[in-house]
Amino acid sequence: MLMRVQYYHPVICEHHEGIGFAAQAAPGTVKRPRVSWCLIAVRGHLDLMTPDGCPYRYESPRTFLYIPLFFHSGVKKCKEPSLRQLYTSPQLTLTPPFSPHVKEYQAEVPFDVVTVRIRAEPASCRCQVRLDERRGPRVANYPIGLGNSRVNILVVDESEAEPVIVTIYTLRIFRDSRPSLPVFDEYVTCGFLQDCGLVVQPRLPCGLEPISQAASSGDLQASMRPCMSGDAPGRWVVPCLSCSDNRTCDWRLVSWQPHHCYYPRLEGPHLQKCMKERKVMFIGDSTNRGMMYYFMERVNGTLEEWDKAHDTLIYRDVNNGSTLVSYSYYPQFWLEKERRPTFEVALQQLIRRTRPLENSPQTVLVAGGVQWLNVNHLKILQQVLKRENLFNILVVVKSLGMGFHLPVDGVHSLSLRGVQDLYSMNEKILTTAKLYGYQVIDTLSITMGRYKEFLQGRCACHFHEVGKLTFSTTPQHRKMKLYRHASETWSRPSEPLALRELWSRSDSPYHVRGPVNQVYSEILLSRMCAGS
Repeated sequence: MLMRVQYYHPVICEHHEGIGFAAQAAPGTVKRPRVSWCLIAVRGHLDLMTPDGCPYRYESPRTFLYIPLFFHSGVKKCKEPSLRQLYTSPQLTLTPPFSPHVKEYQAEVPFDVVTVRIRAEPASCRCQVRLDERRGPRVANYPIGLGNSRVNILVVDESEAEPVIVTIYTLRIFRDSRPSLPVFDEYVTCGFLQDCGLVVQPRLPCGLEPISQAASSGDLQASMRPCMSGDAPGRWVVPCLSCSDNRTCDWRLVSWQPHHCYYPRLEGPHLQKCMKERKVMFIGDSTNRGMMYYFMERVNGTLEEWDKAHDTLIYRDVNNGSTLVSYSYYPQFWLEKERRPTFEVALQQLIRRTRPLENSPQTVLVAGGVQWLNVNHLKILQQVLKRENLFNILVVVKSLGMGFHLPVDGVHSLSLRGVQDLYSMNEKILTTAKLYGYQVIDTLSITMGRYKEFLQGRCACHFHEVGKLTFSTTPQHRKMKLYRHASETWSRPSEPLALRELWSRSDSPYHVRGPVNQVYSEILLSRMCAGS
């Protein structure tokens, strides 16, 4: 039945063949559609859909209507495949202004706009509008990551068994970075761990707080020691004109500062020497994969290959062929639950693909992701490594991270309580991993204060993106921001790479961007090379 009743009440129907309604038929015949006379409880009017797919409102002052509903075997084709109007919330200023004949649009939103709701209306009711996919939603909330996001609005002909995309409209949305001011001579040092817009740990303060001179001096003496683990307590620090207004800060200079130690930064030759003749396995989701590509770019100085893989990858040419890197995507959430490989199976397959392996720290395993990891996975990991005679390898556990906190269609989203529960789960993971003798990286503490700074992806959990390296791009790991307590000065952003150096990288066009991913990926490098 093609009739769509938008007001739901109990319906009582009697079916009759062709009572009083004629349809097109061969000459000399009258073909009548099948009709149902239905008794429907309504209030004033009933929104219906005619057999050819057009909206129809049945008005009546009565409480009960006895109306005909049509049954047709076909839907007329979409002959006017364009949009009548495009609606967004919040309302976007489109460039150019909307016109049914224009297919490409751009818009810009400020930093604090993290979602946009999109709905489009077809010019013909015989056409359907879908978002991103031919069977996608008609209306949807989209997370808007920093930088560029893209939404495809499809005009679809659903008259056939398989929907056909007839026209594609594209909306590109650019989301601004945090409002920022350049640092001046008169500034204060501010610190923060979490944003007041999403309080993950209610017992901890939120927002910017002044860092006193006494605290800075005390931290200076303690910070002369290297951090012994990847979960050293810390905070983000940034210079501001006032800690009461985050728009007065120079966000180009924000940096992660452990309270009582520091993470040594390994330069290229030192890192390459540390990783020589080692095999590094990564198992986890796309956030784990982002760390892998950052690691490869840092070791090589370039990133020649990149893939949004959801299976297993092997890279044998890292560090001039002296380092092997392998990766397995887990969990495979798109499969039905009974068909998904378990963590144990996925880990065993990765180990098998990467062998031969030494039972020593020359073999490294990096495990973790956004929010799938729990203490049971760590128990399984220990059992597998013992069974595979790999109990002496270096294991680095990436803990939980921010994500899935926005109301996005087609993706599960966490309530505030669900987000806050992540904190206690994260503590259990860190504690258990260290009991097993594993290195850890506390990515939840690093990401929760900058949860709005996610990049593209429906999960709002990606703090990295891989893109082509252009001549105007300075790789971020070449310009890390470092805070020196001793002189209370901030390092300035470095100048762009010399043209000569960029030309030397022209055969390696990819680069991993994202300052938050950069921080915890550098901690990963420090854990891999802690003893060197």
